[in-house]
Amino acid sequence: MHPTIHRIAVVIPKYGLIGGAEQFVAELTERVALNRHYEMHVFANKWTVHSEHVTFHKVPAITFPKFLTTPSFAWFAGRMIARVGFDLVHAHDRIFEADIFTMHGIPHRLWAQEIRKKRMNLYDYATDWVERALVGNKKCRLFLAVSSLTKEKFLQVYTTTNPESVQIMHPGVELERFQKLDRPSCRRQIRESYGIGPDEIVFLFVSMNFEIKGLDKLMAALAIVKTGNPGQKFTLLVVGKGDVRRYAELAGKLGLADRVVFAGIMDKEKLDKTYLASDIFSILSKFDTFGMVVLEAMAASLPVIVSDRVGAKDMLTEGVNGCIIDEEDDPVKISEKISPFLDRKKSFLMGQEAYRKARDCTWEQAARRLESIYEEMVAGKLRPHGGQDKFAGEM
Repeated sequence: MHPTIHRIAVVIPKYGLIGGAEQFVAELTERVALNRHYEMHVFANKWTVHSEHVTFHKVPAITFPKFLTTPSFAWFAGRMIARVGFDLVHAHDRIFEADIFTMHGIPHRLWAQEIRKKRMNLYDYATDWVERALVGNKKCRLFLAVSSLTKEKFLQVYTTTNPESVQIMHPGVELERFQKLDRPSCRRQIRESYGIGPDEIVFLFVSMNFEIKGLDKLMAALAIVKTGNPGQKFTLLVVGKGDVRRYAELAGKLGLADRVVFAGIMDKEKLDKTYLASDIFSILSKFDTFGMVVLEAMAASLPVIVSDRVGAKDMLTEGVNGCIIDEEDDPVKISEKISPFLDRKKSFLMGQEAYRKARDCTWEQAARRLESIYEEMVAGKLRPHGGQDKFAGEM
């Protein structure tokens, strides 16, 4: 007997490129594609990953004028998918019709008004229009949110959506990235390259947007920590892209000029070594739907300090594997939460607990959950809005 093969259309404008959503989709799709029961097709405008297990379809997009970008991609993708025919359509971005919609961000209107804090332009209205068409389409039977924070914001906007049709599915992490490396060697190599002593405590910050990710708040809090712990040597290692001149000047004003190292953008291999060379990870984002760097840090056995606006807070148990800071807290309150991490023994034990949590959040486990979802949907166990049977698996 030949196995039943399900044809799945995965839709995302950019597949496998730099970015949390792009990596998320590629990691899961490639793993599901190894299952002989699935025939995976990716509909994208750009991709960097080439796989013998996935069929790629080039979707056009009109990028000028800019407001046509989202509607044109959605229209072309819909036409192409309809011509081929699929058992399920899984959208990871805004198109007009899909069976599953994974939300890697919050509703666009909310993002424009609350996060960007600017008036909506024509591009915003067009993107919001496509999103509302997808969410309101009765064909869309399941919404997957990458965090409880994402789910909360989605239901805040789409109030008529059945909450049971919105499930949480966190990103995964590849533990092998860190297991194959020698921690002592990485600590020695990375620390020597930046002039950091072997006994210094290293706080690691990783981001491609220093302002949004709260680098200023972290630095202000660490300045207070320095004053309160004059005998404790520590370094803040800043990895990524941002206005280095501005933050270097801020470090000087805060008395942290000799405590902050700007390492710039790193490739994946060096970043993995840098995680292992550090002691504590912190990111105090103004808003982050998940924050995959948090889970990566946990997989490298680092305790983590995040703001309550970071979706990856779902991974944390206060005082066990890290701490969650109110985004509205002032530097003094933040410093009071950070100071206990200077206790090496306590920090080490929390890092071990962080690893144990990450061990339960691998990409393989996420792929198996997604396959279960596909199976239930193809079998008709999930019905349109308001009539879903609650998904049996915990995500």
